[in-house]
Amino acid sequence: MNEIEQRLAEIERLGLSRRLRLISGSQGPRVLLDGRPVLLLCSNNYLGLADHPHVREAAAEAALRWGVGAGASRLVSGTMTVHRHLEERLAAFKGSEACVLFGSGYLANLGAIGALAGPGDTVFSDELNHASIVDGCKCSRARVHVYRHLDAEHLDWSLRHHGGEGRRLIATDSVFSMDGDVAPLGEIVELARRHRARVLVDEAHATGALGPSGRGAVAQAGLEGEVDVLVGTLGKALGSYGAYVCASEEMVRYLINTARPLIFSTAPAPPAVAGALAALEEIEHDPSHVQRLRSLALTLRRALAAEGFDVPESEMHIVPLRVGDERDAVALCQGALERGVFAQAIRAPSVPAGSARLRLTAMATHTPAELRRAARVLREAARALGLDPAAIGAPAAERAANAAERAPARRQATDSVEEIGAQPEPRPYDAQRASAITRAA
Repeated sequence: MNEIEQRLAEIERLGLSRRLRLISGSQGPRVLLDGRPVLLLCSNNYLGLADHPHVREAAAEAALRWGVGAGASRLVSGTMTVHRHLEERLAAFKGSEACVLFGSGYLANLGAIGALAGPGDTVFSDELNHASIVDGCKCSRARVHVYRHLDAEHLDWSLRHHGGEGRRLIATDSVFSMDGDVAPLGEIVELARRHRARVLVDEAHATGALGPSGRGAVAQAGLEGEVDVLVGTLGKALGSYGAYVCASEEMVRYLINTARPLIFSTAPAPPAVAGALAALEEIEHDPSHVQRLRSLALTLRRALAAEGFDVPESEMHIVPLRVGDERDAVALCQGALERGVFAQAIRAPSVPAGSARLRLTAMATHTPAELRRAARVLREAARALGLDPAAIGAPAAERAANAAERAPARRQATDSVEEIGAQPEPRPYDAQRASAITRAA
């Protein structure tokens, strides 16, 4: 047995083995998974726009007009009019002066963090930040201090005791992808002002879900224009692929000149950009998409609570059902799948070891009946495995309950990043309006 075979065997033994599952058709509430029909409960297509006819048509027309690829990096010949138009619309949507597109959210965080911090500088990172922020911190070669999750007091302590004379950057998700909890953005911005630090906020799971008209958690907190760098993705609520950074005009010019993933990557494909542009226009034109997502998230949470799961009531669309043991989480996923519901098991390194969970996500295209049925299926699958639904769920609530016990113990921040780091009747399809998206660009 060679070293690769040995490593694969160890991954299997630990219950961490993964495989690719094949979805047939578009990303709707019901899909064919490996050839069998299931209710999809783990997609990031939060508003259901990935297969919206308006968005599909805009992407198809963009392919006919500009081709399927940009052909070069942004700084060579890869910047097209459709890129510029989406950047202008995103900047306006986010309340920023300017915007620049990246190939993915991972590349955007690597590029922005690497441009804002380097050797001699310091990054302060929430312990449950997304892997793209974690890796951005590592690749920057800056000194990294990890503060406890959502703990502004510990962040304050870290800022007061670390940083030296170099640049300081606070990096955080706004909505954390695995728990669905929200960063204390107001406190973070205030601490940044007090300690002369910049703030980078990743809005990947907030855009299209939180804030007025889905503008995100920063807008919900009333902090538009007060965060130095806003990172976002086109691949979740906007239903496409790619990412963006919104900031001041000066900051965007700086990123264009210094962000290596932007400089050395092919520009995002025109069909993906046009599709995201159409999705953004759909959100702005019809805010009922966002309202319906919030309503259905509440329906899902109430249904799970009624079936005995430890799920607090809120309108947050990400619903973690923490099981703990990796094998139990995989078994619960498989049990639900056999009953027609697909809710993926999430394990280390996506979450800390021993905190495996099913990560459920509501979509605006689900129906209340589908979500209530999913809750019943999950209860049946749990009980069939001898798992108590009352012991499953709500990791964020559990952490909050223990916060008072932890607060007096001010441990020193670590010097490296830890690797702990898935309706009403639609408005009639208007082909003329969809076509206008590509013409306007």
